[in-house]
Amino acid sequence: MVVSSRSFRLATAAVLAVLFALPYTGAPDFYLSYLYIVFFWAALATSWGVLSGYAGYWSFGHAAFFGAGVYTAAGLAAKAGLPFLLTIPLAAGVSAALAGAIGLVVFRLKSLRGEFFALLTLSVTYVVAAIVSNTPIDGGGGVYMSQVPLPTFGTSVPGAIYLLGLLLAVGALAVSRQVLRSRLGAGLLAIHDDEDVAEVKGVPTLRYKLAAFAISGAIAGAAGAIQAAYVGYVTVGDTFSITVPLYVVLMSILGGARHWAGPAVGATLITVALSLFVGGNHAELGRAGVALALIVVILVLPQGITPRLLARFRKEEAQARPARPARPAALTLAAARPASGRPAAAGDGPLLECRGVTKRFGGLQALAGVDLQVRRGEILALVGPNGSGKSTLINMISGHFPLSSGSIELDGERISLLEPHEVARKGVARTYQIPRLFEHLSVFENVRLCAVFGGEGDQPLEDPDALARHWLAFTGLADKAQQLPAALNLHERKFVEFARALAARPKLLLLDEVLCGLTPSEVDQAVDLIRKIRAGGTTIVFVEHVMRAVVALADRVAVLDQGRLLALGAPQETMRMPEVVDVYLGVAHAA
Repeated sequence: MVVSSRSFRLATAAVLAVLFALPYTGAPDFYLSYLYIVFFWAALATSWGVLSGYAGYWSFGHAAFFGAGVYTAAGLAAKAGLPFLLTIPLAAGVSAALAGAIGLVVFRLKSLRGEFFALLTLSVTYVVAAIVSNTPIDGGGGVYMSQVPLPTFGTSVPGAIYLLGLLLAVGALAVSRQVLRSRLGAGLLAIHDDEDVAEVKGVPTLRYKLAAFAISGAIAGAAGAIQAAYVGYVTVGDTFSITVPLYVVLMSILGGARHWAGPAVGATLITVALSLFVGGNHAELGRAGVALALIVVILVLPQGITPRLLARFRKEEAQARPARPARPAALTLAAARPASGRPAAAGDGPLLECRGVTKRFGGLQALAGVDLQVRRGEILALVGPNGSGKSTLINMISGHFPLSSGSIELDGERISLLEPHEVARKGVARTYQIPRLFEHLSVFENVRLCAVFGGEGDQPLEDPDALARHWLAFTGLADKAQQLPAALNLHERKFVEFARALAARPKLLLLDEVLCGLTPSEVDQAVDLIRKIRAGGTTIVFVEHVMRAVVALADRVAVLDQGRLLALGAPQETMRMPEVVDVYLGVAHAA
């Protein structure tokens, strides 16, 4: 059965109206408290999902931000006499500031990702707990909230806490949904799949991770403030318990951490299951049964319950639509249009200039003072034996690696000191020798993301959806738009790389061995595609070993050997030079 989005919105509004009216209907305090617990865990799990679910930075230290909120509210309300409602935003602010301060240090270190980030955040919990326990904030005796006057909102105190919990849960879900559907959310999902590529594609990864961490901490802090009023007596042991992060992680995974509603769904299911099966004389057996059921569900639905249900709903919705005529499976290139609005005339002066570009990796010198100019509108091929520094030079230009010395200028502006996402905003786009697509995003979402973050300025000049559709058609992948990258073959994955780079509307396109692994017919298609790109006005630098493609495409060829520029000139003449034959083609091949 297909449910329209309008019907869903109406049903959601009706449910919310009933929930907000519940305290005013004389509902027993027991049921209000029970529902508050559901709202509390839903909000806390949702806050975890903003950073850990979207960006993939798993935090086991969520209790630190929750606890900071608890003790901010308890200290200000019970000791300083501030109105309780005022302590909620203050608690959110303290927790957000704590998350931001940690992020400013941790997110700058590439070594602190994955399990190292998880362990570090867990250690932060113990540090915060020790500080609270050994200072007047708690002092070891706990903080009583029983004498703090709480608002009633025209109902009882349990009813007021219920309403605050409901408002927090709805607010957390609204914030998480807005984040996911925003530019920030698109960047976080890209960070989740491949942070280094996301940065090169124009995503300001440090800023976005800090924003997500602060939002996550703020919601957790607000949840802690309300929870302090609910429990009435806060202690370090209960507040900073390891069960807090473990529960929110489990809830988020069960419901689906990459969807805004997933953690709340998981929190509701686990909270209800625990209340139903862990009471009575067989509490331990009940816990074991719930744990076993959770393991089975997670194994069967690794992406979570919510994404699976939504996928089924979309499948039914698609089946209900009239069938469209089948399109041919062969790749057909659409007409080109200018990617940068510049004419495709070579020789208008240098667009890119490399001066003394040097790169060392410890004791290994990959580039040794390369001087190279790329003329506006030309196709320049970088060739040379393996290990000569071709891909390293591409990485230097795109900002993927910092220079050891030298400088790189684009349109007369130095870009070698910029972060990779800033280089992308200047009009530089690249592909990878081995396609590095965002594996959890569809083909359309991969291309759309580059349309959003690529190009000059903070906002795309054209509709990102229209740009994505155009470049998918241009590369012959329109029929693959809704598929995940795992369903594509190598040829198609490389053409998705083309579409992503072109969606960024670059001045300069860097292609790193895009023909590697393709069949002769696929090479011909790729050559045709590169010609169309150049005709659209884009300057191209490409690394390649397929010599017939180099000769067919390049205006000039730059030969690298052992990190140095060996030769530069027209393809036919350059490839016949004796020194080039010796280091690259070999005497037998030349003969």
